[in-house]
Amino acid sequence: MRKIILTSLIFLAALQLNAQKTIAIKCGKVFDSRTGNVLTNQIIWIKGNRVDAVTAMDAASLAQLPTRVNEVIDLSDYFVLPGLIDCHTHVLLQGDITSEDYDVQLLKESVAYRTIRATNSCKTALLNGFTTIRDLGTEGAGYADVDLKKAINKGEIIGPRMFVSTLAINTTGHYPIKKSDYNWELNMPKGLQEITGADEARKAARQQIEYGADWIKVYADRSYYKTPEGNYRGLPNFTAEEINAIGDETIRSRKKMAAHAMTRDGIIAAINAGAATIEHGSGMDEECMKLMADKKIFWCPTVFVGEYVAEGRAKAGSIINYQFTQTFPAIFKKALAAGVKVAYGTDIGGYDWHLPQAKDFEYFVQWGMNGTQAIQTATITAAQLLGQENVLGELKMGAFADIIAVKGDPTKDVKLLQQVNWVMKDGIVYKSDKN
Repeated sequence: MRKIILTSLIFLAALQLNAQKTIAIKCGKVFDSRTGNVLTNQIIWIKGNRVDAVTAMDAASLAQLPTRVNEVIDLSDYFVLPGLIDCHTHVLLQGDITSEDYDVQLLKESVAYRTIRATNSCKTALLNGFTTIRDLGTEGAGYADVDLKKAINKGEIIGPRMFVSTLAINTTGHYPIKKSDYNWELNMPKGLQEITGADEARKAARQQIEYGADWIKVYADRSYYKTPEGNYRGLPNFTAEEINAIGDETIRSRKKMAAHAMTRDGIIAAINAGAATIEHGSGMDEECMKLMADKKIFWCPTVFVGEYVAEGRAKAGSIINYQFTQTFPAIFKKALAAGVKVAYGTDIGGYDWHLPQAKDFEYFVQWGMNGTQAIQTATITAAQLLGQENVLGELKMGAFADIIAVKGDPTKDVKLLQQVNWVMKDGIVYKSDKN
């Protein structure tokens, strides 16, 4: 116990010391996420946990190094970027291809055990180069995401800066674990907070905000199917009164709402209720795309997770995820052409945390983006989604000193983002695999 306390005190002391520290990072190449330009031979000046300036690495700047900073870090042989942002994670899940995989975590693992495992998920995200995440639902683990966020902020564990949504909300009977799958006499745990009626909907949003939710998440539709004409439909989970009450309460509390919605049946209802982001959207149609573009609604496509679960779920009897994978490229291309704002989100936790978190970039490039645009989805666009423009997702004066580096140029090969060599968050280096 004494060793743990001492380690924590040492780490806290390091954080306090860092608040006064000045660092200069010599960069061979730097990605300007706002313009998409790649700058060469730059120095990033850091004071405490913020970027103080970005200047050319000329004779005048080099002459200032001995007197201006405490430390010089040489990344001249690396490509430097802002820390990446994953707008859809589940740190309290460890992969759930089938409903049985999901049920095991809720039925056989305590919230305490799942939270311990989640500390590793947080560390993994950070070392993957994702210095910020938006975690969209604890999936039956209560408000443990709020505790994880607090522990990271206090320096008790390492991880990305977190924006959390706590329990998520759905209507009664429309989300696992379902009583019909088990002995109905048992009071089975639920993966979220269930409501019936507008009053319960409003109360749930208030409760989650009271307990620390930064975002409110709803599950807007279910029971997806493909029509003979090739379109996708589903069943809306909420009445208009229920989802509108959640949206109203969220906006009145100066928060934002994220909506898990696959088809127009959930997407349109969620947008009309004030949703700021649509998660997945695998079966959206052109009317959805136009509405999202007109209203500047962000879309987190979460592509790889769909590929990851499709085969296993098909073997278990559900082919809809496989069908989504077959039509997703065309839907993605149409959405891009329609002007839908794409923000990077993986749904990792829905797939194993040991698999690549930067995998979705590959699909974005295959389906119509160039490398620069793909990286912008996880930097400047993701920061806009979070309402953190100017402080996250770019390297400029006043932004948090969240910085990563890779060997090679990821604007030309986005796969390089699966091999992040160097990670800094808040001016502290957490990973340095330079070679």
